[in-house]
Amino acid sequence: MFSEEEIAKKEWTEEERLELAAKLDADLDAYIDGLEKKRYEEGWPEDRWREEMDKHPFFMKKAPQPGDEVHPMFEGLQKLKYDPEENTAEDLALNYKEDGNFYMKHKKYRMAIYSFNEGFKTKCEKPEVLAVLYNNRSAAHFFLKNYRSSLEDAQKALEYKPDYSKSRWRAAQCAFELERFDLCSQICDEILENDADDKNAQELLKNNKLRKLEKERNERKEAIEKKKKAQYYHRLCNALEERKVKYDDQQPGKEIVNEELLKPKFLPLEDYPVHLDEDNKTLIWPAAFSYPEYLYSDFQQNLSEEARMSDVVDSLFAEPLPQDNTNSYRPDTVNVYYENRKVGCVHKVDLHKTIKQIVKEKGFFVTGGSLLFYIVPKDTRVEQEFLHAERRCFLK
Repeated sequence: MFSEEEIAKKEWTEEERLELAAKLDADLDAYIDGLEKKRYEEGWPEDRWREEMDKHPFFMKKAPQPGDEVHPMFEGLQKLKYDPEENTAEDLALNYKEDGNFYMKHKKYRMAIYSFNEGFKTKCEKPEVLAVLYNNRSAAHFFLKNYRSSLEDAQKALEYKPDYSKSRWRAAQCAFELERFDLCSQICDEILENDADDKNAQELLKNNKLRKLEKERNERKEAIEKKKKAQYYHRLCNALEERKVKYDDQQPGKEIVNEELLKPKFLPLEDYPVHLDEDNKTLIWPAAFSYPEYLYSDFQQNLSEEARMSDVVDSLFAEPLPQDNTNSYRPDTVNVYYENRKVGCVHKVDLHKTIKQIVKEKGFFVTGGSLLFYIVPKDTRVEQEFLHAERRCFLK
């Protein structure tokens, strides 16, 4: 085969030229045939071409996220945009502002705040740039309902640009949401001084006054209710102290009565603490009646202290106890007890006494914010097992 230099110097006959041309055509065909048989591995896979296109700076639809592989051209563009050596402080601040605005348009408010924060880090000192950064960050905070931060940024923007109408309006809105009514009125008045026909400011000023009046009215009502509640609680405590009510879970050194002691611990009674009746004279108790034989309890949420225990027992067995297959639980066949956990004794209840008289007895203690009684069939094995269960002593 001839070299390129030889081919250039040689004088060719027509036959030789045709032979050489045929040879070159054959070599080219062989090379092309070889390309078709060999897979091209340096390009983009057919099933991923769109993904690869999206990575190219000219075609990408979103900025790379942390951890993503970054195209070298994108790195170069970033350097041009954010390199302090390539940009002034003002240019950098404006670049970050544009980033923030981009995120705002796409409702990525937290990313927008991050971008505006980066704008402040550039140390740009131009008031008009700082005013825009504060105003735009105020808007991002506002949409996130961070009204306190939004108000602070809006006021800061006004320091750099006193005639910034967007910031003044947003400050008024934030003051309204924060129920800073006087500040809201002041800002609305400032807006109306510049534009007496501003409908938004007029409406906000009106709503601000109405909400202020409503809040003041609610605060007065709450204060009255709080006072009534305090007076009622004082009367309740006095009634309990007069009756010398005692609590088995009372901590030494604590006040005689507190809300924790009065809160019923039994689930069916927890919403029915001891209270006074409408005349503020009679205590109404939550009460539990336990049947040790069946590990079962009845609950009375509103038991008057004036009720006699015999009447209470009658009401409990107005219908047969579901578990009582032997008809052992009847008003005339049961005994009622309460226990004194302080000394480990049980006391038999005189059924002729009222709840008030029973509670005043020396050995009676309120248990878990409620009255607790035990019911067993009299003169039975169940009664004896109950009395002996914890080596209790029976006091008649």
